[in-house]
Amino acid sequence: MDKIFPARPPPVSGLGRYRRLSPRAGVHVSPIQLGAMSIGDQWHDSLGSMDKQASFALLDTYFDKGGNFIDTANNYQDGSSERFIGEWAEQRGIRDRLFIATKYSNNWKIREPDTLKTHQILYLGNHSKSLKLSVEQSLKNLRTSYIDLLYVHWWDFQTSIEEMMNALHNLVTQGKVLYLGVSDSPAWAVAQANQYARDHNLTPFVVYQGSWNVMERDFEREIIPMARANGMALAPFNVLAGGKIRTDAEEERRLKSGENGRTVFSDEWRRNDRERAVCAALEKVAAEVGAKHITSVAIAYVLHKTINVFPIIGGRKTEHLIANLEALEITLSDEQVAYLESVVPFDLGFPGNFIGNETHGMVDFMGMNVLERVSQPQPAKPRIHKAAESSN
Repeated sequence: MDKIFPARPPPVSGLGRYRRLSPRAGVHVSPIQLGAMSIGDQWHDSLGSMDKQASFALLDTYFDKGGNFIDTANNYQDGSSERFIGEWAEQRGIRDRLFIATKYSNNWKIREPDTLKTHQILYLGNHSKSLKLSVEQSLKNLRTSYIDLLYVHWWDFQTSIEEMMNALHNLVTQGKVLYLGVSDSPAWAVAQANQYARDHNLTPFVVYQGSWNVMERDFEREIIPMARANGMALAPFNVLAGGKIRTDAEEERRLKSGENGRTVFSDEWRRNDRERAVCAALEKVAAEVGAKHITSVAIAYVLHKTINVFPIIGGRKTEHLIANLEALEITLSDEQVAYLESVVPFDLGFPGNFIGNETHGMVDFMGMNVLERVSQPQPAKPRIHKAAESSN
């Protein structure tokens, strides 16, 4: 049989251990996504940017390590993120080996030199025309005939669920889009949209993207239960808290060198007392599990919380990307997860803090009997990549 089906080579890293995207999406992708917000050369005056050579080097590193899941958006780096990714994939001849996610909703022309700024309203929002204009441009930028995963970037509170889901489904039937996702939207809207899709034989959302990390656990209130109930994957960004997950030594080095840090999600790059306390806890757990980087522990944390989690990790340095792959080899105990969560108090809020959840709720403490529950599905276990280590 080896002559017909040759033996597969061992994965170079954990990125090459592909996982099913979600119960409603059978495609297999890398467990960590490459976030492409920094790829491109137009946001040097704000977020920071990368020239084409540096962008291609980062993309090459991710792909060479086994990665196939890249996340971008129509407006990232004013479109140069999509353009660089498209040119890179075309030059390497690997488009069909990649799973590329992009987004619409944002006005991707907002920074263009244009005297008719007041006439850009049609490029913005979740309506049918914004969708058409954005997807046509993304296909050109990415140099492709299809988008693997298209997100609604954010809930606009203006477009009806009916219009949005019908327009999105039309793109799927045309073969321009394969899967649908939704980002930065309330759980009630996503649940209604997916119910409408089911009721009318339309394409549902199979991924939810939003901000989630060990310091900010809002996902646990409504998003994670909604995703689990709808068979959706989770694609958390801001997993490293806008770059604030760092050691005291690293912060001191940045301060002395003048490098400072990112201010994407905060006006202050330095950590406050709360953030330093969480980082100290991450450092303690890193020592316990033998991890070299506390960022890896922070990534491992979200991977341990629930099923079908695919963190989006960006940045501009290949060495940081490689270091973060350590997260795929870290196993955290329940006690270590609880310890990390104990540093910053978290209130689930009503009704969760009143009626409980699927593992311990009203039925448990108001009933007169002992319940035997069926265990929830658990996240995939990490593996050590000895084969990869011996080949380097």
